[in-house]
Amino acid sequence: MNLIIFLVGLLILVQLMLKSWLKVHGIPGIISFIMLGFLLSAADHQWHFFTAAGRDILEFLANIGLITLLFRIGLESDISQLWCQLKRASLILVGDVGISALSGFMVSRFLLGMPVIPSMFVGLALSATSVGVSISIWERAGKLKTESGELLLDVAELDDISGIILMALLFTLIPVIREKGGESIFMTVLRSGGWILIKLLGFGLICAIFSRFLEESVTDFFQKIDVNPNTSMLLLGGFGFIIASLAVVFGFSLAIGAFFAGLAFSRDSDAVKLDTAFNGLDSLFSPFFFIGIGLRVDPAVLTQAIFPAVILILTAFISKILADGSGSLLFFPLKKSALIGLSMVPRAEITMIIMQHGHRLGAWAVPAELFAAVVSVVLLTCLITPLIIQKLLNRITLTSVQSDTKG
Repeated sequence: MNLIIFLVGLLILVQLMLKSWLKVHGIPGIISFIMLGFLLSAADHQWHFFTAAGRDILEFLANIGLITLLFRIGLESDISQLWCQLKRASLILVGDVGISALSGFMVSRFLLGMPVIPSMFVGLALSATSVGVSISIWERAGKLKTESGELLLDVAELDDISGIILMALLFTLIPVIREKGGESIFMTVLRSGGWILIKLLGFGLICAIFSRFLEESVTDFFQKIDVNPNTSMLLLGGFGFIIASLAVVFGFSLAIGAFFAGLAFSRDSDAVKLDTAFNGLDSLFSPFFFIGIGLRVDPAVLTQAIFPAVILILTAFISKILADGSGSLLFFPLKKSALIGLSMVPRAEITMIIMQHGHRLGAWAVPAELFAAVVSVVLLTCLITPLIIQKLLNRITLTSVQSDTKG
């Protein structure tokens, strides 16, 4: 037990230093967190120092990290603003999700020879985009407030929300599909999907009622009885955990519950203050989710994962560039459309939540080599894409300056 306490303390300090160093160099922190977890996995594979209790503690911290991660996504979602942009962004979103998911499924099923259920996990995982990775590059370049930057942000946020809804359906349908394996998958989805959607709407309605009629009064009450600035953080954490756990009663995962909990607080007039207050919990626990991802990568399957990783990385790049780039041609010229498509390539949070859930179910859902391959997709897309985007944005800026000078 002393060893695991020492390791947890060391991981907190190391991830803080790595996050700070990588931020200076414009590299997403999740890369270091996943690699840190993998190094622990490789070390344990060699020396076997993790006990069952130690793994349980790290698994618990990873679950808390999962809740804070999805809560953050929900808290930062502005549903009313997205609704206003839905018409334009949805034209790109349909192709974005549909082409990416179908490409991932087809490649996994027919090129990699995976069974149907693992291919469904891969398809949905590759349909998701990480909002933060590319947006941070656009923001530093001063391009986020442009028309193309705002469209990218709208599509990326809608991509997150659609991915979470599809994730809820997949997580609930997979056991049914496995049990009814002899029947047509289409008929299984058709029969069970409606009931799942009803439950999802019911849970969402409960969260909406809380948000509309109770959230403001509850927040005011706790802030009146304790004026400490940490009250908001503890309030959000407490309600986030409670609502996330209630999602399980509806048959959904903790991730889905955490997202809806964040949405319940997102309409608050003091949302910026609440978001800032939540930074402490998020910074402490979210890295443990990605460290847990790295811990789940089995070093023994790395050689088997090389070919699937190469194929899926190519699929991840090509599918998003084609889907989002072609959709953006409705609004922008080719260069800007290609840049938007490339900016949608990085996969991170939602992708790994989907694959982690499948890996927990067992090899019948996500085999170890497939899990390692998708982890490689996350690492490479998050590492390579920002570098290319930065160069393209600099080139576009330079071209604009030269055009203005000539004019």
